[in-house]
Amino acid sequence: MNDHRPPACRITRRSGLRLIAGAAASVALPGRSQPRAVRIGTTFDNSGPERANGSANFKGAQAYFNAVNKAGGIHGSRIELVPLDDEFKPELAKANALAFSTDRSVIAMLTPLGTRQTAAIMESVKDMAIVGPVTGTAALRKSSPPNLFWVRATYDQEVDRLIRTAQTLGMTRIGIVHPKDALGQSVLAAFIKSMTAARLEPAIVATTPGTTSTEVGPAVEAVAKAQAQMVIMVAAGAMPVLVRGLRAAGVASSMYGLSIGASAANIEALGSMGRGIGFAIVVPPPNAPKYEIVRRYQTDMRASGGDDFSLPSLEGYVNARILGEGLRRAGPSVTREGLIAAIERIEAFDIGGVQIGYGVGNRQGGTFVDVAVVGQNGRLTA
Repeated sequence: MNDHRPPACRITRRSGLRLIAGAAASVALPGRSQPRAVRIGTTFDNSGPERANGSANFKGAQAYFNAVNKAGGIHGSRIELVPLDDEFKPELAKANALAFSTDRSVIAMLTPLGTRQTAAIMESVKDMAIVGPVTGTAALRKSSPPNLFWVRATYDQEVDRLIRTAQTLGMTRIGIVHPKDALGQSVLAAFIKSMTAARLEPAIVATTPGTTSTEVGPAVEAVAKAQAQMVIMVAAGAMPVLVRGLRAAGVASSMYGLSIGASAANIEALGSMGRGIGFAIVVPPPNAPKYEIVRRYQTDMRASGGDDFSLPSLEGYVNARILGEGLRRAGPSVTREGLIAAIERIEAFDIGGVQIGYGVGNRQGGTFVDVAVVGQNGRLTA
């Protein structure tokens, strides 16, 4: 099968490691004038079940740094993203992160993807800033090391917003479908907590084998019997399979997903069946020009050769924006330690309609959560 992804996205772990070594060696060649570069490592799924989210995150971050470099860089330095493919495997994500940590030319890491992947990375890499993990698992925040800076809100906040939305719409019979893994257990706990606070009993709690599993038959059968008014679906790349199964079984419930399910690939795969499905979102809708950050994102994405606007690529762009601000504050002679201290000093920072703030002892930067619905044209509208 031909690979039609842009060259920047066809990165294997082996070729990425060669890229790290080759770039480091080229700096040492005598007699050659090299532009100064600040190198940022990023490990994400570029060939596995979450490739759609991973590659979109990367495209958004790359679009931001392309714009920065075109404007002269940061303190005269070009910002270089060094990508490695982890295939959505925690052990590969950890190996990639350790490779970045060993290479002193890499100053920080950006946007690791996945709960288990982030857990493996944060346990292994303590000496460089890790900015914007793409997971909302609240339990990870409780053991978060001082070098890790969260940007997105938690799944707990997403679930709570969805339940409050359901109540506003007059719905009381609310169910959930979650995977039998660390992510699923965390979200289930948040669901039970929010339902209890709302004085509601779950209409149905159904499970799938894992986050990427397409074995949805038992969950579909359980939901069909429950006749819930609203179903919260905890799924990422497997979400279209779950939706098709529920609709085929005659489930007429309103369906809402978490932010991890709102990729452009999922919405496209759902086609007309996606109309009316809602999602919790942790960045503004990517087609909402009332936000300054969205206008900048769209401009920079187009300049990078793409107009496939999506929530994951906007999240990657936002995360890169935060890291870029840290680099500016760190000064021209940035070090790993200096960058960590500089990001910590980002407080009450408006990036164009979204507030971000850290501080001493605070590594939870953002709390933005909204609910968006897929419209007739496949666009998300809040």
